[in-house]
Amino acid sequence: MDNLKRAKREWEKTTVKKVTARFPERQERFETLSGIPLDRVYTPADVEVDYLNDLGFPGQYPFTRGVQPTMYRGRLWTMRQYAGYATAEESNARYKYLLEQGQTGLSVAFDLPTQIGYDADDPLAEGEVGKVGVSISSLDDMRILFDGIPLDKVSTSMTINAPAAVLLAMYIAVAKEQGVDPRQLRGTVQNDILKEYIARGTYIFPPRPSMRLVTDLFRYCATEVPKWNTISISGYHIREAGSTAVQEVAFTLANGIAYVQAAIDVGLDVDTFAPRLSFFFNAHNDFLEEIAKFRAARRLWARIMRERFGARNPRSWRLRFHTQTAGCTLTAQQPEINVVRVTLQALAAVLGGTQSLHTNSRDEALWLPTEESVRIALRTQQIIAHESGVANTVDPLAGSYVIEHLTSEIERRAQEYIERIDEMGGALAAIEQGYVQQEIADAAYRYQQAVERGERIVVGVNAYQIEEAAADLKRLVVDPAVEERQRKRLAELRARRDGERASALLARIEAAARAPDEPLMPLFIAAVEADCTLGEICSVLRRVWGEYRPRVSV
Repeated sequence: MDNLKRAKREWEKTTVKKVTARFPERQERFETLSGIPLDRVYTPADVEVDYLNDLGFPGQYPFTRGVQPTMYRGRLWTMRQYAGYATAEESNARYKYLLEQGQTGLSVAFDLPTQIGYDADDPLAEGEVGKVGVSISSLDDMRILFDGIPLDKVSTSMTINAPAAVLLAMYIAVAKEQGVDPRQLRGTVQNDILKEYIARGTYIFPPRPSMRLVTDLFRYCATEVPKWNTISISGYHIREAGSTAVQEVAFTLANGIAYVQAAIDVGLDVDTFAPRLSFFFNAHNDFLEEIAKFRAARRLWARIMRERFGARNPRSWRLRFHTQTAGCTLTAQQPEINVVRVTLQALAAVLGGTQSLHTNSRDEALWLPTEESVRIALRTQQIIAHESGVANTVDPLAGSYVIEHLTSEIERRAQEYIERIDEMGGALAAIEQGYVQQEIADAAYRYQQAVERGERIVVGVNAYQIEEAAADLKRLVVDPAVEERQRKRLAELRARRDGERASALLARIEAAARAPDEPLMPLFIAAVEADCTLGEICSVLRRVWGEYRPRVSV
């Protein structure tokens, strides 16, 4: 190593100095989007890696190189396209189209009223029904959403958080109607409420009762729906809010620590629920940093679960994750070049070892994507899978000096954040104090300043602009009549259901919500099967627990 270091210094004094005297480098300082400095070149002397302790083999602790021994040589990642709009009928048609085009898993987008627990006929839902996702107010809607889709044959991801338990109850009820044993259901419910207070905003209840819903779902699924991923601990929205890659890893894993501790505190054994935890990350533009980020997150989580929580089951140590390409990087300017951005981001996710992947569509900075746009996005994944060759060997960039350097540096910096959050009392306390939100806001501000100064180039936005008219792309428009149709459907549902049975079940939910240790999931399933609506169930919980109001800075 000493010889190598001397040789590098000699190379810099002679070869490099001679060239840079004539052709100066583009800038004085190079760094990743997280602000990690990048040297001109890396050698073995710059990277300290203990292979067996820091990398190991794929499928073995610390899982740096992947959670499965053969990774994509055995099975490709699940190709999901996040989709949902208007009514259950229209979204059902989009799901069937995507499955016909080769998608291998469903990913449900719900509209805003559904996400915050309001029925389509609630006055607060006016103007928002079916706009950014599908409107689901009752078991009727969920039944239609999955009509003709065998739930024992597909894996379904549902992006729902505050009312996640109620939507999962509807999904389980539909499966039972199809004759599918809930123990055979595969999929994920996002159920990550902490990041709602940090970055996304679709919360309903205060944090502590919300955490009760999360752990109640953990407990129920451990025995009744054992193949279901009970949470998708999400860094995606943290990154979309403006965090760096380091912050995305740190704050996501800090939230994960909070969920694990909450479950242990209510009496669950870590190895009964930890194997079904999953994660959700962003794939951003900084190609090398993103690959290293995924590897660092896996290694750090494995160490947290084994060393901090004493998990004994190796499946509890594995960080399995879904990835979505970065919506915040898509531009309304020259939208066709978003295809290139998405391709690079998707490739980083695959090289980083993702278990499932959504690729954004070129027109999503403008409107909901059309069928043509989502087909191109899906084909992007299929080309990476079948034509690029990167799926033919496990963790192909391992041993790259810069990748290993970045992996270790991201892990180190994320660990420092986690220790700081621990000192504050954990993720929940750090969120309540506004620390996490402020760190993200500061990072977003620094990035925007760099863009405005021209230090960060965004093609088509602050460089390489062209004169362009409105985008010449087909537009998907949600019919405003959707809202009236949903209102009518709910009125008909309430008229034909057994009102006394529905009222009795809502009363039982209220009583259970007031008793700290009473299980709620079985009651939610019984209630939706009795045609209680999402809004009615959430209204009962609001009455007991109240609504969350964020701190206002003066």
